[in-house]
Amino acid sequence: MDGKLQDYAEIVGQEVIDELYVLAEKTRHRHLQNINSTAVGGGVAEILTRIVPLLRELGVPVSWEIIKGDEAFFSVTKALHNALHGAPVEITPEMIEIFRAATEMNCREMELRGDVVLIHDPQPVGLIDRKAEAGRGWIWRCHIDISQPAPAAWEFLKPYVERYDASIFSMPDFARDLPNPQYMIPPSIDPLSEKNKELTASQIDAVLQKYGLDPARPILTQISRFDRLKDPLGVIAAYRMVKRRHDCQLVLAGGGAADDPEGVEVLREVEQQAAEDPDIHVLALPPFSDLEINALVRGSTIVLQKSVREGFGLTVSEALWKRKPVIGGAVGGIKLQVINGITGFLVHSPEGAATRAMQLLADPELRKRMGENGREHVRQNFLVTRHVKDYLLAMLALDYPDHDLVNL
Repeated sequence: MDGKLQDYAEIVGQEVIDELYVLAEKTRHRHLQNINSTAVGGGVAEILTRIVPLLRELGVPVSWEIIKGDEAFFSVTKALHNALHGAPVEITPEMIEIFRAATEMNCREMELRGDVVLIHDPQPVGLIDRKAEAGRGWIWRCHIDISQPAPAAWEFLKPYVERYDASIFSMPDFARDLPNPQYMIPPSIDPLSEKNKELTASQIDAVLQKYGLDPARPILTQISRFDRLKDPLGVIAAYRMVKRRHDCQLVLAGGGAADDPEGVEVLREVEQQAAEDPDIHVLALPPFSDLEINALVRGSTIVLQKSVREGFGLTVSEALWKRKPVIGGAVGGIKLQVINGITGFLVHSPEGAATRAMQLLADPELRKRMGENGREHVRQNFLVTRHVKDYLLAMLALDYPDHDLVNL
């Protein structure tokens, strides 16, 4: 962890830090145990890497465990992930059996030590089978967009989710018809992390030079896992339209995740599409390339996140924090971050993305204004201090299940 809690006061204000200590005083009697499916890769792991140390500094007992699974299990959960995003994926009896077998194994082997057990996303959702063990509150934290799931996928997941004491979604659009309380907690970024801290011009130039990028020419960048829902091929199509009018470069950079077996295949498709254009830079970055990602975004002219479905998209807040205008797909949590015409543009197609990119390239003042607006929007809404506060409040809410208002 790079920053101590007090270091955030200069960014968010001392009153925010003071409030965290007040809330922590009310929750230090309860151990918060986080459980997800991967320690590296993807937004969940990245968020927990930042939140867990801050909770510990506040004196809140907190732990973080990873479930186990083989390739067959993660292939099933990836298919379920796509189906919950609305893809027409069939959920077969064989897939259900693979999921249940892995769940039973994790139920046997997972040590439950939290007073509050916070389960992240569908992969470990079946651990609720151990709810009968006394003295624990269970919260399911959904990081993905399940606003329009394939019916069979939600029918499979819903009986698990209904047994939790509460559920958390990133925005109201994702809420479902459930018998338990539902809370809205958007994800967050850490402004003091390697990926978001300020860099010198020489640090930025060194990374651009390393990857053969010309800082004198406009750079369009999308940072994301190589996932079809991130639409990297659509980004290439938009870039080619822009290229007819502006001499520019494209960066598609990202890595994989242990629970996403499709990533290698998607990367191969992207590399094939980009093979004949030396101005398209496809960068399969290893884990913990945060400083390089930071420099790539800071060296970019425009950042894209042209997802076709998106739970939140931390890369959007990361770019806005660095004062970069963002062109994002008008889906999911991107709509919380990109205020159309204010912090960037929301688009529905490669043609729309290309049109907005050409508008931004032709108007430096618009890029600057959107960049300043975007940084302030993130400062007020999507920093890790707010996220820590929301998790403390969710823990407190379990103590008052029948109260609409709690006076601390």
